[in-house]
Order: sequence, then C-alpha cells, then structure tokens
Amino acid sequence: MDVRKLSQYRPNVGIALFNSDGLVFVAKRISDRPEAPWQMPQGGMHPGEIPKEAALRELGEETGVSRDLVSLLGNIDRWLTYDFPPEVRSNKQGHWLGQKQRWFAFRFHGRDEDVNLSADNRPEFSDWRWEHLSVIPSLIIPWKRSVYTEVAKAFSVHTKQPNTP
Repeated sequence: MDVRKLSQYRPNVGIALFNSDGLVFVAKRISDRPEAPWQMPQGGMHPGEIPKEAALRELGEETGVSRDLVSLLGNIDRWLTYDFPPEVRSNKQGHWLGQKQRWFAFRFHGRDEDVNLSADNRPEFSDWRWEHLSVIPSLIIPWKRSVYTEVAKAFSVHTKQPNTP
C-alpha cells in the first residue's frame, strides 16, 4: 500500500500474548450482539508514541498484564491494514478508512490470576481464554480476518513451548 493511502488509516497496535504452553490470549469483546466477536488485544497509538510502547500500554489497559510479566518474542515490522465496513465507518469518529497495525508477540510469565479485564475504567472484554493460534482467525470478525491470518502465520514459531527444540 502506498504511503499516501496509509495516512488514511488509524495507527494501531496488536498484541499476541503467548503463555508457556504456546497458546495465545484471545478475548471476547463487550457487545450487545448475540455473537460478540473475539480478538487479541489491540488499540490506537497516541501521537508520538512508538509502537512497542503503545503495545505494552494497550496490553496493560485491556488485560491488566503489566510489562514486568512479559518479554518480547518478536514483531511484524510493517503495517498490516484492514478497512472498516461501511456500517462501522459511519459510526467511527474522524475520517479513517480503517486501521493500520503493528503487531507484537510477547511471552506471558505470569499466572492466569494476573489477567484483569477490568484493569481499565472502560473494559473492552467480557471473557478470555488461551487458544491455539491456528484457531484464532476463525474466531475473528470477517473484516479483520485477513490481518489475523497474517499474524498467525508470522507468529506460528512462538506456538512451541519455550524449552522444546
């Protein structure tokens, strides 16, 4: 995608949080729809914020997982984009066509009890679980699915337990 078009996408980060078994964190969005969508933590970047710092901030806000409980496994060093469908775009503030995301993979060194979906005063998730990365794209809302497919492919190396060859 050319740079001029990228400027029409809201800067965002996404986080793949892996536990010691190589499973990834996925959470169910708070929604009034009967089939609330699942996703991995993601969120907008503040002006001047570098992507890795935005990822750690968003992880803390959305899951309550602090930076001292994670270590960086890797990242996708290019923007992945998705377009908002018309009904979503009309409800969004601003002029964004969609979102451009930088994705980060982190290893979680805490316990399940360290996850707190109400850590922020505006929780986004109602439930969460550990899931196989290969399953994640099928859980995602269709218009985000292509990004999640790329994320699953890029981060599949992290699905192995840390001490296995």
